[in-house]
Amino acid sequence: MNPRVERVRGAIGAPLLVTKPVNVGYLTGLDSTNAALLVEPDRLRLFTDFRYVEKARLLGLEVTPVTRNLFSGLAEHLPQRVEFEADTLPYAAWAELTAGGIELEPRSELVEHVRGVKEPGELDAIRRAAAITNECFERLARERFTGREERELAWWLESLMHELGADGPAFPVIVAAGANGASPHATTGRQRIEPGTTVVVDAAAKLDGYCSDCTRTFATGDVPDDLARSYRVCLDAQQTSLRAVLPGASGRAVDAIARELIAGEGLGERFGHGLGHGVGLEVHELPRLRPESDDVLPASGVCTVEPGIYHPGLGGIRIEDLLIVAEDGPEVLSPFTKELITVS
Repeated sequence: MNPRVERVRGAIGAPLLVTKPVNVGYLTGLDSTNAALLVEPDRLRLFTDFRYVEKARLLGLEVTPVTRNLFSGLAEHLPQRVEFEADTLPYAAWAELTAGGIELEPRSELVEHVRGVKEPGELDAIRRAAAITNECFERLARERFTGREERELAWWLESLMHELGADGPAFPVIVAAGANGASPHATTGRQRIEPGTTVVVDAAAKLDGYCSDCTRTFATGDVPDDLARSYRVCLDAQQTSLRAVLPGASGRAVDAIARELIAGEGLGERFGHGLGHGVGLEVHELPRLRPESDDVLPASGVCTVEPGIYHPGLGGIRIEDLLIVAEDGPEVLSPFTKELITVS
């Protein structure tokens, strides 16, 4: 019995057609780019093309081979009424199934909610990925920053992740110096890092399919007063909201703690993104910590807390920890110091 599949079965009212690759993989162990999974009350069927058939059978799955165009003719294998992943099924696929006479009922983020509660093995993988990320930051703090291109440091970090045993980065490392750091999702480029500014570094190792996530902001000497003050405010907001990460807390409420503190310092307009997000097989998943979120933080969930304050034309600040949600308070997986480190 697959406990993940059983949790999904407990949440559906009709057979569920799972088409998002990461969700298919979560429920079956199959890593593929072209597969659909039908979760029925007493049966689990996988549909995929020739490239993945043998791989799926070796996993013990019931496999129905289909064409490379996954949804062409798929309707003939399905019951008349199925639920589907409304957030990810392409319109063209929906049209193919509808034309085949299938009655489609949308479900939103059903498997994602199941994934939000991590199993012990998943938590162990995330802890190990986070430990590699932490070691990367420890070594980065001893590196020279000034005069080097942002992308040079980013490449160095990605190489170090491999050296330390990671599968690779969970996403392209962000190194954003000076004014570039005022963009929350900055593009790391050829810009050379100058003295007297901040450098935002957002990096994460991936291990055994699971992601980590961490951001720290460094200083290359004395920084402008606006950035120094923003760092103190951001750190206060991060530490205060972090303590509210408990099972049953709403993502909206935790976000509001940091947002209100930053706004109270007159910097509210400088913090325009959400406070955090879930992390697991994907680097951005449930639960969401942001003003419009209806998500509730589950015990054994994993999320980030990462407020930021950004000054266009000057620089940015972001401080991010990765946490496991627990009854006695969050387990912090990013122990690298959050004090502002001055690098050469």
